[in-house]
Amino acid sequence: MSIFVDENTKVLVQGISPTSQGLYHGLRNRAYGTQVVAGTNPNRGGEVIEGIPVYATVAEAVEATGANASFISVPPKFAAAAIVEAAAAGVPFVVCITEGIPAIDEALAYNRLVRDFPGTRLLGPNCPGIISPGKCNIGITSGDIAMAGGPVGIVSRSGTLTYQALHELSQQGVGQTTCVGIGGDPVPGTSFIDCLAAFEADPDTRAIMMIGEIGGSAEEEAAEFIATSVTKPVVSYVAGVTAPPGRKMGHAGAIISGSKGTAQAKMDALAEAGVTVALNPTAAGEAMVDIVKNLA
Repeated sequence: MSIFVDENTKVLVQGISPTSQGLYHGLRNRAYGTQVVAGTNPNRGGEVIEGIPVYATVAEAVEATGANASFISVPPKFAAAAIVEAAAAGVPFVVCITEGIPAIDEALAYNRLVRDFPGTRLLGPNCPGIISPGKCNIGITSGDIAMAGGPVGIVSRSGTLTYQALHELSQQGVGQTTCVGIGGDPVPGTSFIDCLAAFEADPDTRAIMMIGEIGGSAEEEAAEFIATSVTKPVVSYVAGVTAPPGRKMGHAGAIISGSKGTAQAKMDALAEAGVTVALNPTAAGEAMVDIVKNLA
């Protein structure tokens, strides 16, 4: 199985035009085998671009095609409105890769979904997306580095390390059920805990790799959840061990407050929860390979 998306997922691309990033990545997703059934653009409704029918609104696209997932690739100032539009149209799964959305816009959109559209899950913003190898790819992850067949589920805050985790495992012949990039912004729509719970419930996911980074408290919260609610083996790597104290880092969510949010604090919390904590991405991959070999 997989989590959140599979071969039955029908994707619409919000923000599609002949020269858009949405079209570029949407076509790559389609080439992978994903059902990309529609695009939306208020100025291009009625057109067909590269075989993708375009609608003026998400509601029209959903009604015409039965789309049940949205891929948002629009400029930052329009992204929050696009998220809410998708939720209002009844789309249950929304992936937003847009970077640079103002934090207040993210917070308002997230809380609007929680309050008015609890049936919609948002992945992102500022994330690489999600891939269930061999079934569905929404976002910017290269399908070439993923390997179908499980048994490992991956969840990561870092886009680049998402790709490396996939590559490390695939090189060793270890397949993945689903790889979820949750993004590094301060207000993520989907958390580590959301993904850990979904992987725990998925019978085909037998081990979990979790990639964290400095800043915030998401990894510590995940450690508490793992200790009480996850029975499957978890391997983790936390990026930022050598980050200079006081240095502003790239991700908006990488904010350290006192001793909280440091890589060491996160690693300690995860280790106390029974997680195998690696010191670099390659070591994390090797640790997971050893765990998979020993799965009954």
